[in-house]
Amino acid sequence: MKIIDISPLISPRLAVFPGDTPFSQDYLLRIDEGSHLDLSTIHTTTHLGVHADAPSHYHGDGQTIEHRDLSLYIGDCQIIEVDIPRGQRIQLTDFDCEFESRRILFKTGSFPDPDKWNADFNSLSPDLVMHASRKGVRLIGLDTPSVDPSDSKDLPAHKAIAVADMAILEGVVLDDVEPGMYTLIALPLRIEKGDASPVRAILLPKGSL
Repeated sequence: MKIIDISPLISPRLAVFPGDTPFSQDYLLRIDEGSHLDLSTIHTTTHLGVHADAPSHYHGDGQTIEHRDLSLYIGDCQIIEVDIPRGQRIQLTDFDCEFESRRILFKTGSFPDPDKWNADFNSLSPDLVMHASRKGVRLIGLDTPSVDPSDSKDLPAHKAIAVADMAILEGVVLDDVEPGMYTLIALPLRIEKGDASPVRAILLPKGSL
């Protein structure tokens, strides 16, 4: 079975939103220091690398991540590529294909190096989100740190997703992924009262399962 890993490598180098908590790893025990095993602890944001936002992240009455329906994060998935200037929101007029899946991920190429922060990444327009919802889309995401611009405070795309009760997947790495249909597996951790969860996101060729 061909597995396409769309997750960045988690390391202290991995970029996070300015002011958020970067990844760090401390070893409590080390085999090379005479211990009987390696044992480490990690400290980081829940919005690390590929991550699933919980509705509680952007809505006061939203579900926390442990209550989300796992079926949102596994199943058919469509990759749609767009070519627009950096910093712009993706509009319906920016691509010419129809939504053919309940899960949609946009390939923008606007956050090219997960280890280097750039604020001018692409994001989603609220109109696009609501159209996707009307077409039956249940999960939407892209290859950038957020569905809204980095400096957005009113978060209109997040709010539209809240109204539609859709799932969000941010930070996927789609550099070597061709547009088309796949199977997505990107299950969030069962974190009590979590506003998000990192995931190990993979794509399988359509029909692999």
